[in-house]
Amino acid sequence: MVDARGIPLATWLTGANVHESVVFEALLEAIEPIRRPSGRGRRRVRPTRLHADKAYDIPRCRRYLRRRGIACRIARKGVDSSERLGRYRWVVERTLSWLARFRRLAVRYERRGDIHQAFLDLGCALICFNFLHASQGL
Repeated sequence: MVDARGIPLATWLTGANVHESVVFEALLEAIEPIRRPSGRGRRRVRPTRLHADKAYDIPRCRRYLRRRGIACRIARKGVDSSERLGRYRWVVERTLSWLARFRRLAVRYERRGDIHQAFLDLGCALICFNFLHASQGL
């Protein structure tokens, strides 16, 4: 899960034979509270809207988003074209390519999931650090 700028917010490691929609709710719950831009008031616990591809076009995912008060921008199977969603999807693909720069994440060498999750967290931390480093102008 990434924000609008491509910064990783939450990661979840699953087996290759697990559909993405199964861990959809757990991944949204894993997002840390977001500080408001003004710095005042309570932190937002949920994002305002979510863009997702057609794999998440399942009534269970839509009901969960409606229950949480998150605007749903999921392309519908057989109705919406994937070109409209591509305006936002490229940000996710760019973040995945940033993670693929780390060889240990591009090809999984570790048999244990906790070690691979640790490398995934480290890769996300490096992406966040690079983004902060570039925004500081250093």
